[in-house]
Amino acid sequence: MKVRFFLPLLISISVFAAGCSLLEGSIAGPTDTATVIAKTAQIRTGYAVVASDLLEVKRNDKLDILDQVESPDVKGLIWYRVRAHDEAQTEGWIEAQNVITSATLQKSKDLAEQFKDQPPQAAGLIRSASNLRAQPDMSPENVLFKLPNGSNFEIMQWKFVPKQEAPDVDDAPKGQQKPGQKVEPKSSDDDDEPPRLDEKYDMWYLVRLDPAVSPAPAGWIFGRQVELQVPSDISFFQQNDRKFITWQRLDSDSANKVGIGDKSLAPGSWVVLARDPYSKPLDGVEPDFDYILVLAFDKYDQNYYTVWRTTNHKVIFGRLPLKVEGKGDNKTFTITMRNPQTGSMDEKRFVVFKDKTRMRVTPPEDIAQYEADDDDQ
Repeated sequence: MKVRFFLPLLISISVFAAGCSLLEGSIAGPTDTATVIAKTAQIRTGYAVVASDLLEVKRNDKLDILDQVESPDVKGLIWYRVRAHDEAQTEGWIEAQNVITSATLQKSKDLAEQFKDQPPQAAGLIRSASNLRAQPDMSPENVLFKLPNGSNFEIMQWKFVPKQEAPDVDDAPKGQQKPGQKVEPKSSDDDDEPPRLDEKYDMWYLVRLDPAVSPAPAGWIFGRQVELQVPSDISFFQQNDRKFITWQRLDSDSANKVGIGDKSLAPGSWVVLARDPYSKPLDGVEPDFDYILVLAFDKYDQNYYTVWRTTNHKVIFGRLPLKVEGKGDNKTFTITMRNPQTGSMDEKRFVVFKDKTRMRVTPPEDIAQYEADDDDQ
């Protein structure tokens, strides 16, 4: 009788102990998965300063998240207890800033879906480490992760956001927000001169990241941290405060038509969209560009010449994206422009071709009056 009583009790104790092991021990199931975003990072024995390194992981490595804690030494610093997918299934602790969770990664992938069929509009890099965000605002819940200083990217879209006080560097830790307040645009002494664009708005860029830079493919970056990478051979043509908004190569069939990561491209042919700094909104909507410029390089004279340009920016109200299509010397580029008579936004297609050794552009008939070729310069 005593044996019969002892066996069920022993089984109950064993089941309870196994349950505790499932909750607390190394065989606990993952609560989430994560992907390493840092170039390299260490899984450590603990989250204390004196903890030892267990395993080096690299960008795009997958990890199972088993638990998380906030550092007792640094407020807001989160550590994940993880299991690696190496042969030993190493378990230890890694700083949260070195990985991106599956849910956060999905937000980035959803953003990339918005422009999957759209060509890049420009190239840029960030001047200092900055937060990549799911939305174009400073809310802490929108932080995806911190992008390292000097990261290159393609600019796919941008958005004008009413200007707010913000730090020169968007470096608030995840979960914290630096104070800010709305900034009223400066008034102008001349009623005919509207406030400058940069006095009214902050620019936010939706960017696409190369897999070598980040496993997260897309996100929003605060524009004050972005340096547009205008190719050096055409940057000279930015004149009278008019800034290039987008540019694409016309004499190349490669995917990299905006020169990402390379400001010193060989001279060639370009279509450029630009705008001056003075805002001219219609019904509260800002134009993306008010100027079109087509440039070509004469390899014999070793100089650029203007193939086609608009001369009256007051009648040009354009919206992106810019699309370049075609092969070899025969290309077209398409943009969307407002019809001054009807107010409708219409798609306009320009034909680019070679006439002997000179490049030519045939614009749509209704905007041909804005043309100025190289003989007018």
